[in-house]
Amino acid sequence: MSDSDPLKTLFRELLLAAGMIGLLILALYAHTGSMPPLVVVESSSMIHDIDGEVGSIDAGDLVLVHNQDFDTIVTFAEATDPDNSKYGYSQHGLGGDVIIYKKNGEAGTPIIHRAIMEVVPNEISTPNRTASSNASNSEHCPEGGTYDSESLDSDGVPGVCVLTWDVPGTDVRNVETVTVHFDGIQAGFYDCNRPVHANVEPHLVVWQWQPRHAGILTLGDNNNCSVDQGSQAVNGSSGVHSASGTVGPIRGSWLIGVGGGEIPWLGTVKLMVSGEGTPGTTYVPSSSFLILFTLVGGVLVLPMLLEPAIRRFMSKAPEFEQAMSEHNKKQPSLETPEDDSMWKTLNSYDSESE
Repeated sequence: MSDSDPLKTLFRELLLAAGMIGLLILALYAHTGSMPPLVVVESSSMIHDIDGEVGSIDAGDLVLVHNQDFDTIVTFAEATDPDNSKYGYSQHGLGGDVIIYKKNGEAGTPIIHRAIMEVVPNEISTPNRTASSNASNSEHCPEGGTYDSESLDSDGVPGVCVLTWDVPGTDVRNVETVTVHFDGIQAGFYDCNRPVHANVEPHLVVWQWQPRHAGILTLGDNNNCSVDQGSQAVNGSSGVHSASGTVGPIRGSWLIGVGGGEIPWLGTVKLMVSGEGTPGTTYVPSSSFLILFTLVGGVLVLPMLLEPAIRRFMSKAPEFEQAMSEHNKKQPSLETPEDDSMWKTLNSYDSESE
């Protein structure tokens, strides 16, 4: 194939495109430490504006997934506590980190929601080590408490009976059941954005919750205080469910990563071709389609508009004229009578024909 062969040109361009995509993925991996380094948001549980908003997480956005230690996650409670070193920290429009996790550590579509507060064991006791892994809570902890299979005992062995809990970022310490009012007094104010009536407050209230293990309580920004951990934590919450039931407090072993920067709109393309069993583009704001198509059109049209302008600009440069002159000098011309060798060749052909 020659250099002008269209197949060779196509192959070269495809190879170049694949190489550029590969370099981009490697760069994102180096930045986030996660693979894949991006997730596509499918639902509207994190939106702040029904028409879409840059800075918050909308369906169709791409979100960077940072591989981050569980202990470094900042909750909403900590970010809104003036006495906490993380006070004022915010991500995607509200205080605290947005985390990506597997529901109860199981396979399936991950959840991307905000870390609201963490329940941490305070007083613990050693469980019955002879009990089987699927034994009941009373068998693991015959003297009381909640069995947590992953929290470390004083001897460093996994598995403890949690007797009391702490909630960092609040004044809740050493309690058997957790009650936190996010009313701006006991903890930072969290607005539920819902109608207020009898027994329904305008702010988030975690009420007499007995966590089934240590971890983080999570909530979608657009879910009107319906927490992922269900009605056992917050009255009226529908919760997030997996094959094994309602999601518990998010453990470190369930964590996929922490949400970083967003690339708006571009994930809509992936949602367009999603198969059955997915919401597709149902929750994508209409403005995202308009902006996406505008971007695609701009990418296609802009080179056609720029090329003539660049050519005109380049043709006026002295270096361009000099380069063209040198190029023309190097090209042979059949119309140059001064080329003796060429004329001699032509004369020899004439004499042979006679």
